[in-house]
Amino acid sequence: MSLLEVDKLYIRYPRQGRIAAALRGEPHDFEAVRDVSFTLEAGRTLGLVGESGSGKSTVARTLLGLKRAHSGSIVFAGSDMVRASGREWARLRRQMSMMWQDPVGSLSPRLTVKSLVTEPLRIHGRRGGRAEAERLLEMAGLPKEFVGRYPHQLSGGQARRVGVARALALDPVLLVADEPTAGLDMSVQGEVLNLLNDVQRRTGVAMLIITHNLNLVRHVTDSMAIMYLGRFVEQGPTDAIFAHPRHPYTEALLAANPEPDPDKRHDSPSLTGEVPSPLNRPTGCEFHPRCPHAHPDCASQIPQWARGDERRYRCHYPLNVSIGAEV
Repeated sequence: MSLLEVDKLYIRYPRQGRIAAALRGEPHDFEAVRDVSFTLEAGRTLGLVGESGSGKSTVARTLLGLKRAHSGSIVFAGSDMVRASGREWARLRRQMSMMWQDPVGSLSPRLTVKSLVTEPLRIHGRRGGRAEAERLLEMAGLPKEFVGRYPHQLSGGQARRVGVARALALDPVLLVADEPTAGLDMSVQGEVLNLLNDVQRRTGVAMLIITHNLNLVRHVTDSMAIMYLGRFVEQGPTDAIFAHPRHPYTEALLAANPEPDPDKRHDSPSLTGEVPSPLNRPTGCEFHPRCPHAHPDCASQIPQWARGDERRYRCHYPLNVSIGAEV
């Protein structure tokens, strides 16, 4: 049984007041996330990938109860989170944790490291003293002497490790990490990747990684889902997608990813143009205005899911496959 099952998730944001919308004859809200479905098994890692504004963080915030789903289902540890009561939500929250994007800004400057990493325990009515803080810091690869420091005394990499220690305080079964390597130099990013892999090996926690850093995705995730304008366009095993992308948007993201090995660099065209507004979505395939492989029918027909090679994708003319060879 999967730890997390998301099925046909739709998330909306208001675009204007209801009265103004009625007077103008326009919709009150717009869809930020459309028809998103995925599963995540215990001890596995899924990466959500896409440009800024693609809906990645909106999905994560909804999973954590910070944003309400308009429709669809989210089943976590056997409980339907969309319809869960307040008491049920309190129980579920203790089993999941979040690593925020800004490693320093997400830490209160008035609290010591000890108070920061044990705060989740206090919030949920559990005891957390110096010994517990030292244990958590050890798991995150920091000396126990750091318990008395304040955030301004930490480097970016050290602050990220404190964030990891804090996220592990309640022994979660699901860890959601929003851009865990953002703002860090390349050498520190490598340390964070190794830390995340080590944490998962030692604890068995499942991880959902929200990022545009494809090097992170390649080294940490088992599977990945590529988002464009709030919709998944390709899903499947990470290795398979990196080796042979099916969707042109995936191909363009991989082409834009820095690759030091010239033998592994992609010769595919890079992304051009701007991401359309979800308030004014293109017709047909929403990627067609930016797609170098677009055909005339891409502008009028919405692509449906196709399957093959342990993955699925939405494209009328998929790459690296003969048309009709996969169903």
